[in-house]
Amino acid sequence: MTRAASAPGPSFQELFTPKLVTALKEGYGLGRLKADAVAGLTVAIVALPLSMAIAIASGASPAQGLYTAIVGGFFVSLLGGSRFQIGGPAGAFIVLVATTVQTHGMDGLLIATILSGLMLVAIGFLRLGTYIKFVPYPVTVGFTAGIAVIIFSSQIKDLLGLTLASPEPGPLLEKLPVLWESLPSLDPATVFLALATIIGISVLKRVRPHWPGLLLAVAGAAAVTALLNLDVATIGSRFGGIPSHPPIPALPAVTMGKVIAVLPSAFAFTLLGSIESLLSAVVADGMTGRRHRSNCELVAQGVANVASGIFGGVCVTGTIARTATNVRAGAATPIAGMLHSGFLLTFILVAAPLASYIPLASLAGVLAIVAWNMIEKEAVRTLVTASRGDAAVLLTTFLLTIFRDLTEAIVVGFALGSVLFIHRMSKTTAIETDTPFVAEDEADPVGGRSGAAPSDPEVVVFRISGAFFFGAAASIGSVLDRIADTHRVLIVDFAAVPFLDSTAAETIRGMAEKAERRHVRVILTGTHHSLRRVLFAHAVKPPLVSYERTISEALERTHPVPAEA
Repeated sequence: MTRAASAPGPSFQELFTPKLVTALKEGYGLGRLKADAVAGLTVAIVALPLSMAIAIASGASPAQGLYTAIVGGFFVSLLGGSRFQIGGPAGAFIVLVATTVQTHGMDGLLIATILSGLMLVAIGFLRLGTYIKFVPYPVTVGFTAGIAVIIFSSQIKDLLGLTLASPEPGPLLEKLPVLWESLPSLDPATVFLALATIIGISVLKRVRPHWPGLLLAVAGAAAVTALLNLDVATIGSRFGGIPSHPPIPALPAVTMGKVIAVLPSAFAFTLLGSIESLLSAVVADGMTGRRHRSNCELVAQGVANVASGIFGGVCVTGTIARTATNVRAGAATPIAGMLHSGFLLTFILVAAPLASYIPLASLAGVLAIVAWNMIEKEAVRTLVTASRGDAAVLLTTFLLTIFRDLTEAIVVGFALGSVLFIHRMSKTTAIETDTPFVAEDEADPVGGRSGAAPSDPEVVVFRISGAFFFGAAASIGSVLDRIADTHRVLIVDFAAVPFLDSTAAETIRGMAEKAERRHVRVILTGTHHSLRRVLFAHAVKPPLVSYERTISEALERTHPVPAEA
């Protein structure tokens, strides 16, 4: 019997051709350019205050947030594997970036960003993007909710205008007492601006969802601050405004010691960035019916991070909210994302002096909205009520994110999710027998012995169904080991087994060796090529066992039907 030739996989060129090239080959006219321009401008208006707010919360300057969106966003769209992905600084990175800046300084952050970019490029070219998407859903929901709590807690000081007697601690349990002790320093004007921003964004989203609520609320807060000459912290008072010139490339001071020191941060950036960007691409696919190229997307994210680090930016990833805005605004091709970067650059060149009036309280209000939206309330409710296992994974990831470390939370959550999956898979693997372990008395069959019948007390037939892997090997092995001394032949059918692993093969080998010592013949049936390859590799082959295509053929070999006279 000849095996059908397997279809060839996609070529390197097919896997790593940017979606921009694909879109341009389809034809690009004035209509598409207009749609992309409108979408790019819409996203830029959303990204302007958001990029500055995320950068400030991360311990960087507002200009660095804008540089990240301009440079990183351009390369994500230019080289990416998604038509609609918008790259830039993301709220999910705030905790990691802030920790890196505090521990290793700004040069350390830039080095870690560049190293992360190189790692993402390597992961993409090694075609590992498909596996990154296997992170369990409860883990992504849990760490996203945990990050949201940390983001909000980091903005309490700017939301209330508190004056702290000592530097603000990073860990939540240490931060809250310090903030509580500083409550008497609450500034009413700051609270007013923060609440006005939050309420303005929320109301505009409900009554005018197509209006740029983030920008309008922040611009309104800046206008009130300037007109009333409010004594509150602004971008100008804390950072001296933002530069009115394009970002200038420059390499950070690199030493081998610094590289080794920031490697853990680079790994964390890579892990979170790959998950976040591919999730964003999946969301865009769901909204448009298109399909992204995972590995091409990771390569683009890697190049974008290298470029962002060289131009003084922070970590770049695909951003779900801005990508969704891009789709809703009618984007047709990746040129929309490239134009979004161009519009942001124009804003810097033209309106940089106006940014000095933006109160930090309004940007904190923006991040408070971001944190609230990051918590997938419906997903949390569903996971908590649907399964105790999923609820445990969600809660563990959430708590570890808040009180321990994001990387640890993802690793532990993934491990728990994997154990839960193995447990569930093991429940789907079953074994049944056609012969009871204790033979019952029965009448003689009419016409004498029916030698080929599986009810022969000397022959026992087991059928295994489902994936036969290490999670199910112990339970199935215990059943197979219960071979009665009266049995002369053991038939194990694999017709309903899609695959088996090395643990399962060792289980079968151990069972066969035990049967051989008891002088019981073992026949394996229904094994296809891939199963036999694993079994043969573990010495499960003649003369230890014999193979037949079906149970019927095995029974015929066991009890040949006598020839008619």
